[in-house]
Amino acid sequence: MWGALMWGAIAGSAVLLGALVAMYFKIPKKIIGWIMAFGTGTLIGAASFELLEDAIEDGGLVATAIGFLVGAVVYTVFDLLISSRGGANRKRSYYSRAEEGDDQDSGKSGQNASSDGKKGKSKGGSGLGIFAGTVMDAIPESIMIGASLLTGQGVSAVLVVSIFVSNIPEGLSSTVGMQQSNYSRSKIWGMWIAVLIVSSLASMLGYLFLEMLPNEIKAGIGAFAGGGIIAMLCSTMAPEAYEEGGPMVGLIASLGLLAALILSI
Repeated sequence: MWGALMWGAIAGSAVLLGALVAMYFKIPKKIIGWIMAFGTGTLIGAASFELLEDAIEDGGLVATAIGFLVGAVVYTVFDLLISSRGGANRKRSYYSRAEEGDDQDSGKSGQNASSDGKKGKSKGGSGLGIFAGTVMDAIPESIMIGASLLTGQGVSAVLVVSIFVSNIPEGLSSTVGMQQSNYSRSKIWGMWIAVLIVSSLASMLGYLFLEMLPNEIKAGIGAFAGGGIIAMLCSTMAPEAYEEGGPMVGLIASLGLLAALILSI
């Protein structure tokens, strides 16, 4: 149980690392896109080699397929809801948001420029929406970290590494989105510490709760998390990785997938 709590905290701590970088350093947006691409590849590998493969072995194809589709649908519904509340750009590079606002302001003057500047800034999203979206992304990932300990062979290294890498650009980009919403540093740190706590508890609960379930239901829940992760990657991380990193992200994502394969052996 305590091991699940610890590994969930380690994976969730990456958002704090991203927040620290965002507050004190300026990272080229291309590098952010490459990190996001590598995280995308590793998470695809984690979902495929760990979650779905184990789900099929434990519960069969039907339970896996149902869980996977339900997970993708549920994530998409919540993503649409949170996006409408200001969390749509939680993974988007903050430099692009700033440039977008500057582009809208250029060539305009007076009241029109001021109005457009506010619109550009709003595209960064509301702090609360960004926070809610990050929590939504973290829960299924952390649950499966805890569930991976149920095999008795230790934590899944590919899950921990994949989630850690993918959380860095999210913490980085989301932090500046919150700053653009006029959140103080203390409030931002408080939110990320809350995400860290949620990640830790979700991992521990995944270990405790799934241990009591029959294999078919356990498989369905694992596939549910896999469906949510794949939906998240396709709707947020992959598009933004390409926007920031350019054509190189295909190669880097492939390297991430290869790394996930190596770690899963």
